[in-house]
Amino acid sequence: MKALLVAGARPNFMKIAPVYRAAQVYDSLECLIVHTGQHYDYAMSQTFFDDLELPEPDHFLEAGSGSHAEQTARVMVAFEEVCLAEKPDLVIVVGDVNSTLACSIVAKKLLIKVAHIEAGLRSFDLTMPEEINRMVTDAISDYFFVTEASGAANLLREGKPGAAVFLVGHVMIDNLLHQAEKLKSSDTSAFAVAALKRLHPDYFFMTMHRPANVDDPETLQGIVGCLNEIAKDYPIFFPVHPRTAKMLEQFAIELSDNIHCLGPLGFRESLYLWQDAIAVLTDSGGLQEETTALGVPCLTLRENTERPITIELGTNILVGNQPEGIMKAYEELRKSFPVGDAVVKRSVCRVPQWDGRAAERIWKVLLG
Repeated sequence: MKALLVAGARPNFMKIAPVYRAAQVYDSLECLIVHTGQHYDYAMSQTFFDDLELPEPDHFLEAGSGSHAEQTARVMVAFEEVCLAEKPDLVIVVGDVNSTLACSIVAKKLLIKVAHIEAGLRSFDLTMPEEINRMVTDAISDYFFVTEASGAANLLREGKPGAAVFLVGHVMIDNLLHQAEKLKSSDTSAFAVAALKRLHPDYFFMTMHRPANVDDPETLQGIVGCLNEIAKDYPIFFPVHPRTAKMLEQFAIELSDNIHCLGPLGFRESLYLWQDAIAVLTDSGGLQEETTALGVPCLTLRENTERPITIELGTNILVGNQPEGIMKAYEELRKSFPVGDAVVKRSVCRVPQWDGRAAERIWKVLLG
């Protein structure tokens, strides 16, 4: 079998790493990496390949930025050339970014089977571009690899054949557990953030990039106001996404001096920070899952989530993006520890099959 494994944006890289590693045990399998270039600068992509022990991609499509339509179109045109040259038996897409949608459409029109990893997740919020990508990709995929029971239920409700739906666990957690184990024996003193962590042992970790949170000045100002309040009690380590940095500057919104703004971090350096944080504040889908896997409290700055298992069995709390909800959740969290002595008990992951072996299960299905 020849399979094309597609990645385009930072979350994709974390998901393809364990799939690529698991593929190496099969002599009959040729697994090629296609990097669409959706995240197009070095700091946002190549460092992740290095950090995740992935080889140079076999194909780099250089899609770059632009509107959703422009980016999707460029990926489709370039990926069609790759498919025609390589003639794969299977295209594997992960997650819900524009590259996922673009490559699944191209493959299907060329009569190539499509496997969607992280299938079936639904926020039921059609204002989210990711929701459109998820729905369309699932509409044309041949194999559906599901991370949690809600995903399987969504797919069956939408009429997908049960024989094509596989609850395998989560490749993101495969990668997380692999990297967390390697981190234990790593020399973390070489990390640029090591000194910051030593100086501030009790801290919050923050990520934010979604348009609903950063593109409206009133919403962004409200969130930053909450962050500045929290920063009176604890420092916040904040790797700032380029989109967020741009909007903060455009709206002239000022962050507290106790919010430490960082550049994009490699996966392991980011993990080094957030795994020991008091709590994580985020609007990321992936961090909701990763914090659940390691038992780290997570306050999600969204009104909905396509990952309900992180709330039902995990450590995730939906707080919305309005000041009242954010501060209420923070005050509830603070009740578990006194200011200046932040000790938060870590819980054990209770999500079925989030055990680090999802990629193995996926290849067993695909290779029969």
